[in-house]
Amino acid sequence: MSVDLATVKRVARLARIAVSAEEAETMTGQLNGILGFVEQLSEVDVSGVEPMTSVTPMAMKKREDVVTDGNKADDIVANAPLSDRNFFLVPKVVE
Repeated sequence: MSVDLATVKRVARLARIAVSAEEAETMTGQLNGILGFVEQLSEVDVSGVEPMTSVTPMAMKKREDVVTDGNKADDIVANAPLSDRNFFLVPKVVE
């Protein structure tokens, strides 16, 4: 797959990026280089290779999913100037 000058200008317009004619020429070569590299990567046989989460083997740290600090609503609203049934009360502001 290759990119031509018209495609670069169209993509720049869609992205609302101002690109001069010289910049478009440069970008055409750069994008073709990137796409060539991607095509080269697609030729590599990766069958049987498991996906990785890191380049070094490691076990994910896991913990139990339990509530460790709950039922403290009374403590949370204790310093509030006004509260009602564990809700903060604030003055009504209408402009």
